[in-house]
Amino acid sequence: MAVLGVPATDEELYRHCLRHPDTTVEDLRALADKIGSSPEEDPDRCLERLRRLGLIHPTGADGRIAPADPEVAVARLMDARLHALHQELQRVTQSRHVVQGLRAEQGELMASQGIEQLHGLDDIRNRIEDLAFFAREEILSVEPYTRLSAENIARSRPLDMRCLRRGVRIRNVVLRAALDHPPTAGYLRELVAEGALIRVAENISERILVYDGHTALVPVDPRHTARGALLARSNGLVANIIALFEQIWSQAEPLTAVAGPEDEEKRLTGTEQRVLLSMCSAGKDEVGARELGVSVRTYRRHVADIMQKLGAVNRAHAALLARERGWL
Repeated sequence: MAVLGVPATDEELYRHCLRHPDTTVEDLRALADKIGSSPEEDPDRCLERLRRLGLIHPTGADGRIAPADPEVAVARLMDARLHALHQELQRVTQSRHVVQGLRAEQGELMASQGIEQLHGLDDIRNRIEDLAFFAREEILSVEPYTRLSAENIARSRPLDMRCLRRGVRIRNVVLRAALDHPPTAGYLRELVAEGALIRVAENISERILVYDGHTALVPVDPRHTARGALLARSNGLVANIIALFEQIWSQAEPLTAVAGPEDEEKRLTGTEQRVLLSMCSAGKDEVGARELGVSVRTYRRHVADIMQKLGAVNRAHAALLARERGWL
């Protein structure tokens, strides 16, 4: 019960009460004195903790103690623990001011106009991961790539999925040509299935990233991103970058409207995409179902739906067809 905030000594006393319902206060005091974790442990302090945790309560004037029902006791402890964890999570997620304070220590690296220059791809990638982690409301992006490598997709997927599942809104504009590359198109459609809003444009050259409306990232040279990037926090600059994004966004077409209804029906949902990956690596259905947190029956239903969309006669054939389409 340590995970619920109950010390080992207190747990042993509670278990003793469950085994011996006629336990008295004196019995518990003697047992607490015997099994105390340290010589300084006060038996009365143990009993007070048990009462405060709701694990025991007196039944009358005869000094007898009644243990709380385990289901009720554990539920109460879980609620208290979850409340404490929620408060701790709020403190952690609201710690952006810590980053700002540490950033100030960089001194000369910070420009007086609220602009910071990042050097090299590694520095840019690390900063993008930081900004995505702290994003709480919305991420805007314009990315004029024609394809994503397997490495780029593997790097981006955890960041994007974590943001979407945390409730962060993602709006992204990409080149229509990116849809001609099956792995890239498959990844974009996976993001849409998870809630991202993605539009395509015929011709864009801008590269833009904006986090929560107050931090923008743009390359020094859009044609050569390895030359570095500028990170802007100035209200005026960021507002202008957001205005440019909104103009591009308004002129772009929703990804879901690009393909016809027939193609749309054959696409995999986000869940089906994960089942497909698991199906090709897990071996047994029981293992795959456990990894995805679903029942074996639900897992097999998804497998059947995937095979039907692919037109596969068996799972090996489905894996082959999925690779040909760029789904794997």
